[in-house]
Amino acid sequence: MFMIMGIFSFIIFGGTVIYFFSSISNVTTNAQQELERGEMSERRDQPVSPSKDNISILFLGVDDREGDLSGRTDAMILATFNKELGTVKLLNIPRDSLVDIPGRRNQDKINHAHAFGGVDLAVETVEELFDIPVDYYSKLNFYAFVEIVDALGGIDVNVPFTFTEMDSSDQHDAITLQEGLQTLNGEEALAFARMRKSDPRGDLGRGERQQEIIKAVITKGASLSSITSYGDVLKSIEDHLSMNLTFGNLLALHSYSSALNDIESLTLEGSDTRINGTYYYQLDPESVRELSVTFQVHLGLIKPEASQDSEIESEIN
Repeated sequence: MFMIMGIFSFIIFGGTVIYFFSSISNVTTNAQQELERGEMSERRDQPVSPSKDNISILFLGVDDREGDLSGRTDAMILATFNKELGTVKLLNIPRDSLVDIPGRRNQDKINHAHAFGGVDLAVETVEELFDIPVDYYSKLNFYAFVEIVDALGGIDVNVPFTFTEMDSSDQHDAITLQEGLQTLNGEEALAFARMRKSDPRGDLGRGERQQEIIKAVITKGASLSSITSYGDVLKSIEDHLSMNLTFGNLLALHSYSSALNDIESLTLEGSDTRINGTYYYQLDPESVRELSVTFQVHLGLIKPEASQDSEIESEIN
């Protein structure tokens, strides 16, 4: 669920496309759900396509156990793709980030945007935060993540320290992960990705673990022989997925396959704070500004020279 990008990477970039072209096409067609704004962000002059343009995708993981893909987002991962350079930049947006949500009087946690207004408001919130267009989105929940990792036969990750986390039902079953290199099943991988309270680095530490899972899923999923039940994977994705990416869009992203081992992971700096007893992640305005410029340059919206001029002007002021 958290590692939506990794999940799609094993479909997009692995050898599976050749053998399951028709099945994947049907799944992506059934998962289609357009945004209310239509096919183009208001921050674009014309529609874009992954086959020829620089694009951005917002990957959403929904904390949902009812299967309707509603509720708060437990993970938000923003990725930008530069067609000319063939590079990918990836940012985990901490769920408790205190931001302006369009149409709301007071600032709130960014993961509330989806609960207030669905995917459209979540997309609009991220667009306003970084002053960039969000061209595409993909949304998945807990169930698909667990089933996909299990279908892969587990994934290998390095657990930084021993900790205990509740399973996805949040009932009475606790999962303990031991420090060191471990092969995790679906529920264990979800616990690895979700854990935050036991991590001294909070959301930042969790973000790094989520990115490690992305790479682990990509590595395991790139081999067709590693998939123990591909039909189950597709069924789970179809049942627990929505997106505005077409099958053609997904195939176009295959051109970035050579960049998968060198994805640039970005960090949104901030600090822990409490307002009226509620925890928030207070974003560092300078970090937001720098990331905004980074994304604008990577998307080709401004030239690198313009971003340098902006930095000089900021320092003078």
